[in-house]
Amino acid sequence: MTHTLNDHIAMQLSARDDAPAWLTSWWRAYEGGCQVTDSATTVWEQALKARPRLVVIDACGTPEWTAKAIAACRRLKRDAYTGIVPVFMIVPPTVLAEAFAAGADEVVRESVDDREALARLAAMLRRSDRDTDVHPSTRLPGAREIEAELSRRVASGEKFAAGYADLDHFKEFNDRYGYHHGDQVIRLVARILHDVVKGLCPEDGFVGHIGGDDFLFTVPLAAVPRVCDEIVHVFDELIPLQYSEQDRRVGYFFGKDRRGQLHRVPLMTLSVGVVTNQRRHFTRGIEVSELATEMKSYAKTLPGSVWAVDRRRDESAGTTFSGADVARGRIEKRTMGGA
Repeated sequence: MTHTLNDHIAMQLSARDDAPAWLTSWWRAYEGGCQVTDSATTVWEQALKARPRLVVIDACGTPEWTAKAIAACRRLKRDAYTGIVPVFMIVPPTVLAEAFAAGADEVVRESVDDREALARLAAMLRRSDRDTDVHPSTRLPGAREIEAELSRRVASGEKFAAGYADLDHFKEFNDRYGYHHGDQVIRLVARILHDVVKGLCPEDGFVGHIGGDDFLFTVPLAAVPRVCDEIVHVFDELIPLQYSEQDRRVGYFFGKDRRGQLHRVPLMTLSVGVVTNQRRHFTRGIEVSELATEMKSYAKTLPGSVWAVDRRRDESAGTTFSGADVARGRIEKRTMGGA
């Protein structure tokens, strides 16, 4: 699950009345609010209520205060909830290593050059954004980066396609083989999507992980058939290897439905719903994701691993699907329907 930080709130823990001039200047330009306190407990309590954008800890002062400031950093970083909050520390030169050992994301000496301090602070925030905007298991960009990518594509005016990929029968696999094997499958699908998309579209391809077994990728319009065919082909080649020899040989296993009744569960397949701006005019990225979700749901009604492209025009939105509306792609290289 991708964690999010409060985009505005920031905190500063300090025992000094006057902050360094470079930090004061940075706070003035900062677009969000900042709460300054000399209470480590207040920082901890506020961080638990709403994870701040960052915490600046000024450890300069008496030896007792320095030890207290380092302990405050250590407490924030060892908690799973507050640990992702970036902590920037200003320290006396003798405790630089100790501050890093406490978990600080960036540490500068109190005598640091102003330009270096600001550069290190900006770099820390960039690293934090990068780390919190990726899925922890697959390391693919998460929801916020996906939204930004779709918005960028729409704004560019270039012809593109967005594919929403979703596993079929993954829950039953997870129930039978356990979380560890389920996570391996998620990472495998992420690798397939990444390698195919970036292999065929190294400059213009994007792959993100929405969460669970849901992924979204974008490619240039002309690349859709090659990319989708290759994704489905590689998936169907590799996914049977995730099952036991017996399940793989017969092509199914027996699982229980919600009523406890046994039924045959086939091997996992992949459904990909694809939307393009070839016949539609999008003004927001959210419109693309909503339609891709609709197409993914349609693709899941089709047998086997399949990709389906929306062929409708804007004026036909909301109508039911038909052969003229949807292009299906299968590993058997069936002719694509719809003009």
